[in-house]
Amino acid sequence: MNRVLYKLALVPMKEYPFFLAQVTTFGYVGIYFSILFMRYSAGIVTNEMLSIPKYCFVLIGILEALGVAAGMSAGAMLPGPAIPILSQTFLVWQLLFSTLILGRKYAFNQIVGCLLVAVGVVVAVTCGSNGGQLLSNIDIMWPALMIASSAFQAGASIIKGKPLDIFVVNSFGSGFQALFVLLFMPFLSNMKGIPFAELPSYLRSGAACFLNIGNNVTGCDGAPLLPLLFIFTNMAFNIALLNLVKISSAVISSLAATLSVPLAIYVLALPLPYLPEASSLGPYFLIGSAVLVLGLILYNLPQYAKQGPDNF
Repeated sequence: MNRVLYKLALVPMKEYPFFLAQVTTFGYVGIYFSILFMRYSAGIVTNEMLSIPKYCFVLIGILEALGVAAGMSAGAMLPGPAIPILSQTFLVWQLLFSTLILGRKYAFNQIVGCLLVAVGVVVAVTCGSNGGQLLSNIDIMWPALMIASSAFQAGASIIKGKPLDIFVVNSFGSGFQALFVLLFMPFLSNMKGIPFAELPSYLRSGAACFLNIGNNVTGCDGAPLLPLLFIFTNMAFNIALLNLVKISSAVISSLAATLSVPLAIYVLALPLPYLPEASSLGPYFLIGSAVLVLGLILYNLPQYAKQGPDNF
């Protein structure tokens, strides 16, 4: 639902992805800080946790702001099935950054799995005759921007890997993310051809489109229902994923997220409300998707430490 509604929310907000990004990030700020306050009142979050330097959160906010803005800009222009495929480059970036920055070592199956993910993405979106390619009529800038979005989010996830309460990280990270989405908006909108002087008008038009009110609002059918459904579902998804990690393991949560990839691809290829034209999934797309999912499963295979007889 999260992946499908991400694309559907961008149908009415196609011309206003930065406005939707701002609404989403401010929603996160309210939810996460409310949960943080409850955990602080319960004594789970301590004063020591809250007093740590905030420079890491500033960097997380910058990277996630760029990731959200780039992802929504690209998602509005890409066919639905391409979004979950290109988003899986997150794993490749994460492995690369954690190796270069943190000096982390990976097992053989993780390296092979990561390579299979990269191969699957390439096969799915580039192979086949020109007419059979999923991105045959799409400017190369948009898939490149979606891959860059995954790189920004992977960089933020590396910094988040600190021994802190997850809601401390997410609350302050989302706060700085909202701030930097706002600060970056003039630069990002200018890239989309919106001069700085016209930015207030763009925001007013974005709000009118989001609420679907006004006599001059056109092309916003599906708002505000679809954007609101995405925002609430996205928050529920992230909280559910955090809870799954808490009660099980990161491996289980990764495998659950892996299962959503082929499901999202299949659903987004169907004729949906406000997306009546179904996407054609050629054989190379299906082969690439299968290779990608195989790589994700291989990457997430649990690693068993060698145990002596006394610990068996």
